[in-house]
Amino acid sequence: MLDKINGLKRSCYCGEVTEDCIDKELTLMGWVAKERNLGSLIFLDLRDREGIVQIVFDSTEDSELFEKASKLRSEYVIAVVGTVRKRSSINENIPTGRVEVLAKELRILNKSEVPPIYIKDDDDVSENMRLKYRFLDLRKLSMQKILKARSKFYKITRDFFSEEGFIEVETPMLSKPTPEGARDYLVPSRVNAGKFYALPQSPQLMKQLLMISGLDKYIQITKCFRDEDLRANRQPEFTQIDMELSFVDVEDIIEINERFIKKAFKEMIDLDLDLPFKRMKYKDAMDKYGSDKPDLRFGLELVDLSEELKSCGFKVFESACSEGKSVRAINVKDGAAFYSRKKISKLEDFVKDFGAKGLAWIKLENGEVSSPIAKFLDEKVIENIIKKLEAKDGDLLLFVADKNSVVYDSLGNLRNKVAKDMDLIEDDTYAITWITEFPLFEYDEEEERFVAVHHPFTSPMDEDLDLFDTDLGKMRAKAYDLVINGYEVGGGSIRINDPNIQSKMFEVMGFSDEDIEEKFGFLIEAFKYGAPPHGGLAYGLDRLLMIFTNTTNIRDVIAFPKTQSATDLLTGAPAELEDKDIEEVHIKTIK
Repeated sequence: MLDKINGLKRSCYCGEVTEDCIDKELTLMGWVAKERNLGSLIFLDLRDREGIVQIVFDSTEDSELFEKASKLRSEYVIAVVGTVRKRSSINENIPTGRVEVLAKELRILNKSEVPPIYIKDDDDVSENMRLKYRFLDLRKLSMQKILKARSKFYKITRDFFSEEGFIEVETPMLSKPTPEGARDYLVPSRVNAGKFYALPQSPQLMKQLLMISGLDKYIQITKCFRDEDLRANRQPEFTQIDMELSFVDVEDIIEINERFIKKAFKEMIDLDLDLPFKRMKYKDAMDKYGSDKPDLRFGLELVDLSEELKSCGFKVFESACSEGKSVRAINVKDGAAFYSRKKISKLEDFVKDFGAKGLAWIKLENGEVSSPIAKFLDEKVIENIIKKLEAKDGDLLLFVADKNSVVYDSLGNLRNKVAKDMDLIEDDTYAITWITEFPLFEYDEEEERFVAVHHPFTSPMDEDLDLFDTDLGKMRAKAYDLVINGYEVGGGSIRINDPNIQSKMFEVMGFSDEDIEEKFGFLIEAFKYGAPPHGGLAYGLDRLLMIFTNTTNIRDVIAFPKTQSATDLLTGAPAELEDKDIEEVHIKTIK
């Protein structure tokens, strides 16, 4: 028979028992983390969300209580009444390590089977087991620390934007399917046969309507959904800090968000950031780092060698020195000794995952040049390469020759891998930059037309408006991303509020009048009634939490996350339905 709580009131959390509590009688409640029976004494660690404190049962003080305590096992839920005293053996690893509680009363509130995973921070259990038994995994103090940090960040966000005059508005979860980059999660309608809602990929259109409504400053912490291939820093459902402002331009949005990020870093990890943040144009980011979200905590910049190699005599390089292609390299300082032939072979396999046909390399070691491609290059060409890359003895030079998109993707990811391999990234460093002047359009070879890089409501830069009729590929957007340590943590743009420019956008993207009406009719209708200049930004809250809690896995910062295949190991979602449930929403499934 279990004991009842029967009006017993907890005095404080376990982690709050300090030397100030000595000689006080406390009532504590929690889970048994560990128990040790030494014959006449039982020591157990009692755990709750704030920490662990040692409880002592002494057979010489109360033999009946001692007998009851001897039946306790890990993860039993108990209440203990006792007196705080100094510990004879101090444990400096925990805040309560100088005190213990001598028990005088014990209530067993619930029992537990042997847990399938260890409830401790340094366990070695697989991630799948952690996700399957997430309710146990979340008992770990490290996981609860993350969830408390998440809760704190919610409050920081709401407080900041409330003080800045933003109004929090909830936008619909059931909306109309939208033509954004990823696939929508669709929800069949039971009362409207054959029709579907979509879960929002973002509140983009709704927040623009709020600006037309005259709300002026909108903020929302909201769930968003994207049915896309997942990676370590993505989830099918994620949380977004979403905002929109009226009567603003790029500088206004950047300024307020720099102050927000500064406040967040100070309150979350007690770090003072200098303002303003660095800025980098999209083209410079791609040329130097091969990525529009570069990690700037280390060097390894890309260097374009196309001019030096266009007549080098090596066909692989020469063929890549034409329009839209290039030969680029990174200089891995002191990499010659670090990377053996076997390790370089693994780097070759790595870049192939990003479309590269291969990876050329040159080692400068002991005053000599070592390379499989050296026989194809004359001495003067090699000298020019070494000079351009500012290479010295001991360096390793890595080359990719291909279409620019492949070169950027391959070397951009390779520099990140090399930095991790060689431990080039200092702990507790934060490189923050804005990426600006994104392309407005990119050419989709499958659809054989230009598509918007962001969305069709992104405003072109004023000085590029004439390029609508001459060179769409050179048009730049009033768009901006905030990048921290190689993560795109936020991004947005100024929106189009000129009907003529909006019409031109739809025209060059190949939308028919019917397409426009079907996909965006309600927004276009609203634009007829006085849309102010407006723009906004959205943060990936989960990605910011990854930075604040120093984890590289987005699943660590979400209470109940999905796997990389978008499944929930805890609940078994997604699940099959019975035929009658499917028929009720007027759909059929293909098996």
